[in-house]
Amino acid sequence: MKMKWIAVSICLLIVIAGVAMLRPGGPAVMREFFAEPDSNPDHRIINSQALKLPLVDPKIEVTKNKRELLLYAEGKIVRAYRVGLGTNPIGDKVRQGDGRTPEGEFYVCSKNPKSSYYLALGLSYPNEKSAERGLREGLITKFQRDQIVQAIRSRGVPPWNTRLGGEVFIHGHGSSSDWTLGCVALDNADIKELYDTVPRLTQVVIKP
Repeated sequence: MKMKWIAVSICLLIVIAGVAMLRPGGPAVMREFFAEPDSNPDHRIINSQALKLPLVDPKIEVTKNKRELLLYAEGKIVRAYRVGLGTNPIGDKVRQGDGRTPEGEFYVCSKNPKSSYYLALGLSYPNEKSAERGLREGLITKFQRDQIVQAIRSRGVPPWNTRLGGEVFIHGHGSSSDWTLGCVALDNADIKELYDTVPRLTQVVIKP
């Protein structure tokens, strides 16, 4: 009887492990997450080279499923950083409190040298696309949509107090897990370099 219960217990453990591997955020995802950008030989070489400042035509590109931030200058990769995302990392941000990191085209709309998360680059979320969707789905009013659109077209800071959410930053305090409320988190040394390198209005693209 004792051997029978041991066999049953082992089977249950195998089933539980299999489910964990398949669910979002399970070990299969985490293995991909912990793959360092520096494990790419090309990225190791790139990260070892001094930046030529000021950068010409800088651009930031975040690929969520790779947990990777690439910094471009003149169309070439000049840095590769590991990132952490929101606690609900899969899918585009829809509303305040959903734990998702937004996807789409943004720009650096603010810089905060006294952030609670070391240093922070504010992103222009919600953008026009999010505003139009929010209006269609009844999350915001036409007045709020118009405020967001006006701020984006004037290259300012869009309203961050609507039901679409806001205050999405690229900031510090660590990239070892998906722990933010929807921001992109870097290790402090990496955000320091990025913060000191990119100006306000730098283009930011976040991909799934």
